[in-house]
Amino acid sequence: MNIRTRFAPSPTGALHIGGARTAIFNWLFTRHNGGEFILRIEDTDQTRSTEESISEILDAMTWLGLDWDEGPFRQSGRLSAYQGHAQRLLESEKAYRCYCTPGELETRRKEAQSQGRVYRYEGKCRSLKSHSDNKPFAVRLKTPDSGSIEVDDLIRGDITFDAKEIDDFIIQKTDGFPTYNFAVVIDDVTMDITHVIRGDDHITNTPKQVLIYEALGYDVPKFAHVSMILGSDKTKLSKRHGATSTVAYRDMGYLPEALVNYLARLGWSHGDQEVFSKEELVEKFTLDNVGKSPAVFNPEKLLWLNGLYIRNKSPEEIAKLVIPFLEKKGLQVTLDERLIKIVESLRERAKTLADFAESADYFFIEEINYEEAGRKKFLTLEVIPIFEVLIEILSSLEDFTVPELEKIFGEIIEKRGLKMVQIAQPVRVALTGGTVSPGIFEVMEILGKEKVVERLRKALSHMSNNQH
Repeated sequence: MNIRTRFAPSPTGALHIGGARTAIFNWLFTRHNGGEFILRIEDTDQTRSTEESISEILDAMTWLGLDWDEGPFRQSGRLSAYQGHAQRLLESEKAYRCYCTPGELETRRKEAQSQGRVYRYEGKCRSLKSHSDNKPFAVRLKTPDSGSIEVDDLIRGDITFDAKEIDDFIIQKTDGFPTYNFAVVIDDVTMDITHVIRGDDHITNTPKQVLIYEALGYDVPKFAHVSMILGSDKTKLSKRHGATSTVAYRDMGYLPEALVNYLARLGWSHGDQEVFSKEELVEKFTLDNVGKSPAVFNPEKLLWLNGLYIRNKSPEEIAKLVIPFLEKKGLQVTLDERLIKIVESLRERAKTLADFAESADYFFIEEINYEEAGRKKFLTLEVIPIFEVLIEILSSLEDFTVPELEKIFGEIIEKRGLKMVQIAQPVRVALTGGTVSPGIFEVMEILGKEKVVERLRKALSHMSNNQH
């Protein structure tokens, strides 16, 4: 069998993290089996679908590296296929025209509600012999009154639905547009989809879709329903648990490889392994190891994994990716040796690309603003003579490198009977404005002699002016 899967988002908003995981599972299953992955945009909801959402979904898919073999198809351009299949069902008397107006149906629904009944369409138009071409109509599928609908779910096993619980449901609305369940079936049939891997919120749609397949005489594809993603409090993942949009993670400085790795492991496992390259995911992914229980989204674990991926990438690659985040802060940067050194010095602490921009500004700005606590604690009168000596020695230093700087600091410490922290922290505050940075000698080497001496002089002036 040539395996063909599809990812079919509705463009009514950004690509949700749950949708991204469904796309990843489809993509991995397809690539593992050497099949084809189809992208389809389900935009028949004309009131809620937007071009902006379509563009954002495509951006998210591209950023995640989930390439598709066919598409993106759009349901809005396939009306003739849906209408043709609805006509086929009318002609074979497996469907019928329903002239009941929304108002009439609402009245009956309220009546049932007042009697404590769940409303099901009673088949009023099912046996009509004459038809009016001037009156708007919907098309309803004739459903069985008894029996069961059985689905062999590849994740959940056998699921049985009672046929009598399903009334004659609408497959084509009065405006000629298909309903969701009908459009999905026609798309999956005409696109030769063999496996439908989707969220378990679609389980309730499955029996209706099976009835449509059977009415049209088409083979039913294999279904696999993936459990939903929950927040840390075991409720449905929402904005209160953190970002739910895929592109939001891109904008926060996450790497696509890290997000794909994390989402793939959310509900799927391969032994105790946590970190996978995309090639390993493709090689090892099967539906057998997808769990039935809901997966819990853990932002801290994703952040840890992202930091790991940042450290495992080359400084050159990270430097290139960091530039937009630095520019967003108004810093002018170019991809050069200096930027690569800055990235190398910061990446042990960084967990996102945005972290680099937050902690690297002192390398680029002209004026340093001291953090109040650091200024009070370290830029004190006792430090003035140390800074005077440092400025004198550094001003005439030819070889402004880490080994030479270490040597100079070592000599001053020994001569004055100090500890390293007593000189390193005041210098750190003077050069960066804060008390946390990479190794002070690396920072000095990257800043360069001129900038270091200039900032030490400024700090010295600040201390001298505040001594009374």
